[in-house]
Amino acid sequence: MAKAIGSAADFYRVRIMRVDATEAVDFEWRDDILYRRPESSAIVEDEWFRVEAVLLDDEDVTTEIATLDDVEAAQTLFDECQEALTDMTKSGFEERYFGAGAD
Repeated sequence: MAKAIGSAADFYRVRIMRVDATEAVDFEWRDDILYRRPESSAIVEDEWFRVEAVLLDDEDVTTEIATLDDVEAAQTLFDECQEALTDMTKSGFEERYFGAGAD
């Protein structure tokens, strides 16, 4: 990543992505509405939550911060990252959450 000076919030946003290994349909098409999420009657066995930083200039560029099995832990990390976005510089945020490979 290129070196730039500024608030991390000027460069990134943070999101939680829910990932599961089920092969169920994500959306159900209906005539009266465009689509709706089908009612879940099955227990999701393989489900995890990925906290990612998304580059504001190009939303296709994401960096995984962590993958967690627990939604509460993912939400806690998300909240921590949100606070860090407003408090930290871009380089400080990258160093803390992206690790050594963020050059």
